[in-house]
Amino acid sequence: MEKLYTAEVTATGGRKGHVTSSDGIINMPLSLPEGLGGKGDSTNPEQLFAAGYAACFQSALLVVAGRHHERLDPASTVTAHVDLNKNEDGGYGLSVKLAVELKGVDKDKARQMVDEAHQICPYSVGTRGNIAVELEVI
Repeated sequence: MEKLYTAEVTATGGRKGHVTSSDGIINMPLSLPEGLGGKGDSTNPEQLFAAGYAACFQSALLVVAGRHHERLDPASTVTAHVDLNKNEDGGYGLSVKLAVELKGVDKDKARQMVDEAHQICPYSVGTRGNIAVELEVI
């Protein structure tokens, strides 16, 4: 495998701490979501994962659309819902639902494109077999 890029982000203080990227673009506090007893006044790891997955999946869709000679409407969206779950053994895990709206593409074609994007998106490849990922075509 050929390495194309390395992102470097350092976290301090866990879920109530701070994250900083090596280039300084990310430099933000973290907080517990309100649903976990926090103030919810800053981002959290699940939101950051959701943002990355949604953006990456949208890029994969653009690649797939090109292969199908389709031009995606710029208003098309990918919304990632990332759940933090408590396992039966007391541990924690994630699950994801990607809600995809491809404006101007019929539902069957959209479903095919979403399935193909799921095969090439680096987040989808990296999570496959590790966390549940549901694909919803809106």
